Amino acid sequence: MQHKWHVRKKGYLKIHVVAVDIKKKKRILSLEITSEEVHDDGKMLNKLVDNAAENNRVKCVLADGMYDSNNRNFRYLSKSHIKPGIKTRSNSKVKTTTNCHARNMSVVRQQQQQTNLKRWKHSVSYGHRWMTETVFSSMKRMFGEHVSARKFPNMVKDLHKGSSV
Repeated sequence: MQHKWHVRKKGYLKIHVVAVDIKKKKRILSLEITSEEVHDDGKMLNKLVDNAAENNRVKCVLADGMYDSNNRNFRYLSKSHIKPGIKTRSNSKVKTTTNCHARNMSVVRQQQQQTNLKRWKHSVSYGHRWMTETVFSSMKRMFGEHVSARKFPNMVKDLHKGSSV
């Protein structure tokens, strides 16, 4: 709308990715905040995992289908010896040309259990993703629709301070 109608409108912040320790204290391990120009396409997984792995051992990554859009996510997790718990699309195919064994195995496991997707979700503890959704909800309640800072870097600092990352 800003571009089309030449309306001066303030942008919004996007809490792009969150890593939460689901075993101990449910604390936030990694948080990325961007402006509205950054699109959700799963390309920030490497940064998220690297930030979380600085002081912690990351064994498994649970993520929704957005992170299936990028084979690099599966390759990165495989190289880092991290178990991927990424839900693949229901129409996903095993591709021999992509040379991404980790994704192909994930597709095969989920298609084998497609008749009973609950079995796959239970095998990777996929249901624990709700803890991250709780963090999003808590941050929205804590900050509401506004932050007090006016400049983007200061807004990011405020949100990081409030989330104690």
